[in-house]
Amino acid sequence: MTGILCLHKPEGITSFQAVRKTRGITGEKKAGHCGTLDPMATGVLPVMLGGATRFLEYLPTTPKRYRAVMKLGVLTDTLDLTGTVLETRDVSAGRDDILSVLDEFRGDILQVPPMYSALKQDGLRLYDLARQGVEVEREARPVTIYELELLPDGTDGTDPSAHEYVLDVTCSGGTYIRTLIDDIGARLGCGASMAALLRTQVGVFTLDRAVTLEDLEEARDAGTLEDLVLPVEEALSFLDAVTVTAPQANRFRNGGELSLDRLHLPGTPEDGALLRVLTQENGFLGLGEVCRETGMLTVRRVFVNR
Repeated sequence: MTGILCLHKPEGITSFQAVRKTRGITGEKKAGHCGTLDPMATGVLPVMLGGATRFLEYLPTTPKRYRAVMKLGVLTDTLDLTGTVLETRDVSAGRDDILSVLDEFRGDILQVPPMYSALKQDGLRLYDLARQGVEVEREARPVTIYELELLPDGTDGTDPSAHEYVLDVTCSGGTYIRTLIDDIGARLGCGASMAALLRTQVGVFTLDRAVTLEDLEEARDAGTLEDLVLPVEEALSFLDAVTVTAPQANRFRNGGELSLDRLHLPGTPEDGALLRVLTQENGFLGLGEVCRETGMLTVRRVFVNR
């Protein structure tokens, strides 16, 4: 089975466990995911199956969009409510106060990664150090917050009287929503922790197309599992395409370069541009890279449907 499943990861399992469960349901041994989600987080997790795994590095993983519940007045060691509560504070800030500071967190900002993260320092995962009670200095990293909005009171069942608010965040890769909430809480003076996190978009994959593990099991039992698998070329549709002749298609499948002068190129692609290579019947052959120096379209990935 080859293609992509837009999975709705449930709460309480890791992304790796979600992929393992998907592998078991589909019977496809080769599988991988992009855009890791913490166990407490739910939502969009693209899972590549079979030959689609060869294109993992080319799939767009931005923008990423989240719906996050922020609880004011609570500080934890993990920056979310799964951690140990370090301090509780009185909260005088309300909706208007939150709105007044959000603009400070839009655009290009710097974030200090949380200790409870998978980043490595001196060869050790930060969360392993944190579990040993060790805290190390981390350098701030640039991230981009494209959109940051405060959703209406009561969204997702939140209760403003309990100091719970929902943020809608569209951001670059590498952004920690837990850290964003912690920083907003610090700016408000009362502190804050993340109470829940739902990812609604990763690149071209959106929540309205996501399927649950239960959906997969039902489709498997009904013999309709293939209907839920998205073709890999759909995820690469942001790239321009070039259509080749039958002889050119055979050459490309075997790893052979194609002369740019003999191709009907889409406009004038720049040196290094990636193109989807299609047969005259719109069959997906793989990805080629424009090399202006040699005047050739070189093979980057050949699609194998297995």
